[in-house]
Amino acid sequence: MKVVIIGGGFAGINFALSLANKDQFEVVLVDKNNYNFFPPLIYQVATAFLEPSSISYPFRKLFSGKENLHFRLGELQRVIPAEKKIILSNGELDYDYLVFATGAETNYFGMENVKANAIPMKTLDDAIEMRNKLLQQMEQASICTDPELTKKLLTIVIAGGGPTGVEVSGMFAEMRNGILRKEYPELAGKGSEIYLVDGGHALLSPMSEKSQKNTHDDLRRLGVKIMLNCHVKDYIDDQVIFDNGEVIDTKNLIWAAGVTAKVFEGIPTESYGRGRRMIVDEHNKVQGVDHIYAIGDTCIQQTDPNFTGGHPQVAQVAIQQGKLLAKNFERIAAGEPLKPFGYFDKGSMAIIGRNKAVVDLPSPKLHMNGFFAWLIWLFIHLLSLITYRNRIRTFYNWTIAYFTKDQSLRMIIKPSRQNKSEAEKGIQ
Repeated sequence: MKVVIIGGGFAGINFALSLANKDQFEVVLVDKNNYNFFPPLIYQVATAFLEPSSISYPFRKLFSGKENLHFRLGELQRVIPAEKKIILSNGELDYDYLVFATGAETNYFGMENVKANAIPMKTLDDAIEMRNKLLQQMEQASICTDPELTKKLLTIVIAGGGPTGVEVSGMFAEMRNGILRKEYPELAGKGSEIYLVDGGHALLSPMSEKSQKNTHDDLRRLGVKIMLNCHVKDYIDDQVIFDNGEVIDTKNLIWAAGVTAKVFEGIPTESYGRGRRMIVDEHNKVQGVDHIYAIGDTCIQQTDPNFTGGHPQVAQVAIQQGKLLAKNFERIAAGEPLKPFGYFDKGSMAIIGRNKAVVDLPSPKLHMNGFFAWLIWLFIHLLSLITYRNRIRTFYNWTIAYFTKDQSLRMIIKPSRQNKSEAEKGIQ
């Protein structure tokens, strides 16, 4: 049985590894990147507290020794369900079963200026771009003689009060209050401000009221300015414009305000639901097509009695769906009945800063905050990294950062760009 997986995130990689060394399956994972990465920690790459290699690992290295797992670098362009075939950016692939695990992409809600000028926080590329840009802004601010421009360069607006927005704003606040004062003494008193903006009435809206209050209070103590019930309307000429008429001058708008799934040519329109997510049944089979399944953020499943509006787009859903679908494919091969998916909620958490985090556990219903919650956050995220190598590297970096209150990874590293004429002439 030939199974093709599109996407190597939490859902796709757990599905693939669950079928490793099972001879009845030939598994091909297709991804536009040649590596798996850990999205919950990309903000630490963006803020130069982790190296990209600490949270990423090459697919081919991961699949080494697993004879039935194969990797194909490419990007999906079209599906031809009638022929059980997909068209990639660099060729074609046939399949017996096709599994979408493409995750979600940044949602700009139709605001083209925001899309063109804001810094997204979804991929490893985004994190590296953000790190380079913010470090360059600080270097420019250190020699700038215009007070207004200096303030624009140093002011950061983070749109989105979910875990990513909270964690990024907390990290920036601690950097401003510690590292920047030591390394950029010339910027002291130059008007650096950090704003965290959300359209809801509270930060971390899916979490408990205690977590929301703890987070709000801790961020305020760190000096983060929190704006609630407020939506970004536009971002033009270095001005973030809000729907209530307020304006913030800044060159740094970080966008963590929402995600949307992707639409693929060849999948019928009626197969998509809210948020452009593929509608799936209790076994994650896509509505309206045969032999095609979807798992993780790219699908919406409303058959789970505890989540009739669809599951939250979080890592645990993707991991659990990937593992169960692999077992169901073994049942398909054996001619056995399939098991419906039911999400087991293990809780939610967010880190706010050094020794500060919030954790909500559903059973028993329990809320934790402060140092112990921070330790739990560190432990869970270390265990969730895909290889021992990633865990060791990340633990080492965190240990150094904790005891020194610093990190030595603030380098601006980017590929050199040759001009067009040189490229056309083939000059190396």
